[in-house]
Amino acid sequence: MGIDNGKCCNEEEREETYPHVLPGFELKYGVDDAPAWYLSILLGFQTYLIMFGATLALPFLLAEHLCITDDYVALSELISTIFFCSGIATLLQTTFGVRLPIIQGGTYTFLAPAIAILSLDEYRCPLSPPSSTGNITANTEEMVTTGINLTTTGHDNREDFMARLRVLQGSIMLASLLQIFVGFSGIIGLMLQFIGPLTIAPTIALIGISLFESGYGFAAKQWWIAITTMALIAIFSQYIPRYAQKYVPSSSTGQTKCKLFLSFFELFPIVLAIIICWIICAVLTASGALPDKPNQWGYEARTDIRLQVLNDAQWFRFPYPGQWGVPTVNISGVLGMIAGVIASMIESVGDYYTCARLAGAPPPPTSAINRGIGMEGVATLLAGAWGSGNGTTSYGENIGAIGITKVGSRRVAQWGALCMLILAILGKFGALFVTIPDPIIGGVFFVVFGFVTAVGLSNLQFVDMNSPRNLFIIGCALFTGFTIPQWLKQNPGAIATGSEVADNIFTVLFRTSMFVGGLVGFVLDNSIPGTDKERGISQWKQQTSDDDPTVSDLLVMYDMPFGMDFIKKHRFFQYLPFSPTFKGYTCCRSDANQSDIAIDNISVSTKRFDSVETVATNITIDDRNGNTIL
Repeated sequence: MGIDNGKCCNEEEREETYPHVLPGFELKYGVDDAPAWYLSILLGFQTYLIMFGATLALPFLLAEHLCITDDYVALSELISTIFFCSGIATLLQTTFGVRLPIIQGGTYTFLAPAIAILSLDEYRCPLSPPSSTGNITANTEEMVTTGINLTTTGHDNREDFMARLRVLQGSIMLASLLQIFVGFSGIIGLMLQFIGPLTIAPTIALIGISLFESGYGFAAKQWWIAITTMALIAIFSQYIPRYAQKYVPSSSTGQTKCKLFLSFFELFPIVLAIIICWIICAVLTASGALPDKPNQWGYEARTDIRLQVLNDAQWFRFPYPGQWGVPTVNISGVLGMIAGVIASMIESVGDYYTCARLAGAPPPPTSAINRGIGMEGVATLLAGAWGSGNGTTSYGENIGAIGITKVGSRRVAQWGALCMLILAILGKFGALFVTIPDPIIGGVFFVVFGFVTAVGLSNLQFVDMNSPRNLFIIGCALFTGFTIPQWLKQNPGAIATGSEVADNIFTVLFRTSMFVGGLVGFVLDNSIPGTDKERGISQWKQQTSDDDPTVSDLLVMYDMPFGMDFIKKHRFFQYLPFSPTFKGYTCCRSDANQSDIAIDNISVSTKRFDSVETVATNITIDDRNGNTIL
């Protein structure tokens, strides 16, 4: 459906086309709507800017553990690779996956196991005394507690970081095979029967909590700049929108202009905060207000420390599979990444339903969810092959932005993916991000990690928090998930099974906070008796269901972009869990199918009872073979 005037249809037609849109929510573009090409590009670039902040944080965190010191060109290449893989993942997901306007990007669920893997003795960064060069620390534990710059020695820095990245590559690629299998086989639906809010909440919340050290490690290099960054993000994302609701002009013209102006701050709070603080740091650097000696506090806030990277970086660089070398496999790393895969799948399923609701689409059918999870696995496999050091998942920030922009078009998300791909090829563009002062990144970390934690805890809204059972489970899961990894970090040799392989496996798993917390929550929630309502299961399922009889007519938006005539023509596709024509497993038919069968049986029984006199006290019932069974 082409659109050139900002609206796809009148209000009456829109209600018929998108009956599932939230009440009072004026959707401008629905899932199948296609804005004019110039508007699509502009809106697509906007989606890129929205996911920019959360994605940019990932390579900076990985750089610490990959032992990247003064090789800022390598860091810029890592940044470009992550954005490039995000573009590929978004195109795959919106075109062949769940087919909702969901932006894909790097995920923090893979970050915790990655840190645990790189903290093993064999992958630790060799240390040397503090050096005047290098601004990104080589050892995370030293960096986050002291902020001292450490550099690698005795090895070629680039080869060191590439060797460590290849370990992550192999682990991510093998772990992604599980996600591909779980998605395309339809097992994800079975898994969700045992995973509820009391498992999801600590799993996601501990992702953010476990990264607190990296947050204050960067911010402590110049607290005032970091605090300014946090304050600006808070003002742009929270204060301005809420005060605008009170003091916006009453006239329609003034109201429209004011909303357009203020929505700019609400849509890009992180980007605007980074730019403003970047300018502040540049002014302070030029005026001599910041120290010029590396060992002085505040030096890392200077903007001229890494300018050389802009000269060294290539103008054009196309990321390609195996750019860091042949991936290597570590069994403990694979198991650690599997924990990240499971957490990512759980998070994404919830995002699918939220996105569908905001975009005015009916709840995605089982086949679309299976396809979405499977396609995320494919994208994660590609991200591992490309060497992003991370996987992919759906971005809640962009889903939330649909509620602000009123734009839920699949076409816009695809244009956003093209923006990611094109800008990732521009080497100088990726190098520009490297010059951002560390304290600004630290301020962004505080907000982003806090948001991730809050998103995890928000799942508790479905749970009865007055229940001692639930309080016990969530308390134990959070506390255990935080303390055990911290204790193992301080006592690296505590696990000694007699097998080095087994030691590494258990060390990686139990140093991953979300694995420990999620495991405790899962075991306790499924072993301690409790009603579905008390556990939040019934409310959780209610959120992900829809009894509207018109849904089946609207599910066409989840069909494949081509080949549907062929798929519908052959019954074989009805048995494939990822096919749009999938009818469910024979033993696990949907409630709708079960209801149809039950009604048929009742009608047949009614006809048989009609032939029996109502005064009869004995009713004879025969089975299919004519044998009397009652």
